[in-house]
Amino acid sequence: MLVPTIDPFDRDPEAMTDPFAHFQEWMAEAEKSEPSDPNAMTVVSTTLDGKPSARTILLKGVDPRGFVFYTNKQSRKAGELAANANIFLLFFWKSLGRQIRIEGTVEHVTDAEADAYYASRPRVSRLGAWASDQSRPLESRAELERRLAEYEAKYPGEDIPRPPHWSGYRVLPSYFEFWQNMPFRLHDRTIYEALPDGGWTSGKLFP
Repeated sequence: MLVPTIDPFDRDPEAMTDPFAHFQEWMAEAEKSEPSDPNAMTVVSTTLDGKPSARTILLKGVDPRGFVFYTNKQSRKAGELAANANIFLLFFWKSLGRQIRIEGTVEHVTDAEADAYYASRPRVSRLGAWASDQSRPLESRAELERRLAEYEAKYPGEDIPRPPHWSGYRVLPSYFEFWQNMPFRLHDRTIYEALPDGGWTSGKLFP
């Protein structure tokens, strides 16, 4: 019989009051075991006619305020989030048999936060933020390469300003579900729900 992974948050019921600490614990373990991009997450928004719209992107920051990612504000997902700020995040780590579901709403990060993260990106990635009309039709790969060369000529050094259409979002969560694979599909599911006073209540769900 398989021996299930023991979640330290189950060993200490008092610890089950902070979903962010729980997330950080699981993320730290994923960083040790996942072969690439342990910070990859599926981001789900809704189209203007209410259909789900999903894509996988990288988490770039997390703290007690929320979960941060960056994108072109003229992209499809940005347009959807402008119309409906509700969002859903999904992390899945197959090597650990774990997933985390997060529900919440988004807000924009500050210009200072966006500037700081943009400046930390590789030079070609910063130029790419200028060259790419994200989510819009592209006639050929050559057109993207031509636009990239155009901005390489315009900004030959490291001093590349952040495009006004490129920034980030912070997901403000209201619900977490931590799912742990267990033998015979008797999985463990821990949930956290936000309270009006700013705290959290926690509990379990049947598998």
